[in-house]
Amino acid sequence: MGEQRAMMKQTDQTTDVIVIGAGAAGMMAACQAALCGARVLLLEKNEKAGKKIYITGKGRCNFTNACETEDFFENVPQNASFLYSSVYSFDPHAVIEWFEAHGVRTKIERGLRAFPQSDHASDITRCLEKEMRRLGVEIRLNTEVEKLLLSDSLNEVGGVCLKGGARLLSRCVIVAAGGLSYPSTGSTGDGYRFARETGHTVGRLSPSLVPFEVQEEDIRKLQGLSLKNVVFTVYGRKQKLFREMGEMMFTHFGVTGPLVLSASARVQDAIAASSLQAQIDLKPALPQEKLDARILREFDSNRNRSLRNALRGLYPSTLVPVIIERAGIDPEKPVHDVTAAERKALILHTKQFALTITALRGFGEAVITHGGVSVRQIDPGTMESKLVQGLFFAGEVLDVDALTGGFNLQIAWSTGHAAGAAAAERAGRCSSPPCC
Repeated sequence: MGEQRAMMKQTDQTTDVIVIGAGAAGMMAACQAALCGARVLLLEKNEKAGKKIYITGKGRCNFTNACETEDFFENVPQNASFLYSSVYSFDPHAVIEWFEAHGVRTKIERGLRAFPQSDHASDITRCLEKEMRRLGVEIRLNTEVEKLLLSDSLNEVGGVCLKGGARLLSRCVIVAAGGLSYPSTGSTGDGYRFARETGHTVGRLSPSLVPFEVQEEDIRKLQGLSLKNVVFTVYGRKQKLFREMGEMMFTHFGVTGPLVLSASARVQDAIAASSLQAQIDLKPALPQEKLDARILREFDSNRNRSLRNALRGLYPSTLVPVIIERAGIDPEKPVHDVTAAERKALILHTKQFALTITALRGFGEAVITHGGVSVRQIDPGTMESKLVQGLFFAGEVLDVDALTGGFNLQIAWSTGHAAGAAAAERAGRCSSPPCC
């Protein structure tokens, strides 16, 4: 490695493993590499570690999902099979045990979502930092990597070059620099640039777990309205792309909420090609016949009132005028004059409240990034590049993403754990093989 010998003259800092990025994947990788006996240097361009962790789960940090491992993969729309080795080696239950063993008491909530018992995301970051210090990981904050250093043949990593020119040598480098989501946390796509510069393919990048923009103007009148226990269905040109029951909310630009975020992960390719059609079943517990009977009961109780006033017991108040307008009925019409055909129109727009999805919102509102480093170029058991020896990728930078519920952080823990162990072994420092 001629370039590396030249670098040795310019710096006296060498280490076994350099980790780029102190997010979930990076900190777990650093912990595991150090546990396996490697000297580890963690580089983070932010002023603190775990900046994105602090805002996950609205500050509570849904750090994994306590589902069975087999069920985990059902929540990974993109390249789930790539994760088999790493997730089975460090599955959700192992992650919960790891944090419990390191002092974080946990709890399981609806949907098997796992949280710190304190409801403080800071407990997760603090735990990882404490373990890194115990294991002797050197952490450098406010330190930005400019590029990776390669051998003369370009097929072996030699370290990193920092912004400003300083060079740090290492036999192994783990890129865990995150994606493009929440750029305010430092996720500005550095990992994708490092991948491209070292010959890797990076797939199309788009925001995921993100709200939808919709075409219909009347949804602006519904801004702030939250819906519970509704069914949200999204259709492509020829097939149903998503259908689930849950919660969602109207905004000034479209719709958001858990249902919508999950749907966004399922429609990535379709929305890139064209607008999509969606429907909300506002009363999924009521078949059409029972809904008609319910409407008639409301009419009977309000027989001398206008339609606008009579429906307030059936819908949220802000939704009433929109439903009536969509049904094409005069809102001031007395309920005793409403025809069977008009009731049928009300039922139609209640069971199939239509939306035209025109776009995803941007990376600034996305929970994760869809797309990334091609997993065909990464060893699924070790996270090591198949193109560059000693170079590893972990976490969001990979072309793997999942639904909401703690699944994406689980991907970070599993891939980081695998990369850390394998990097320590590659560096010749795996003093305790069971840890790997």
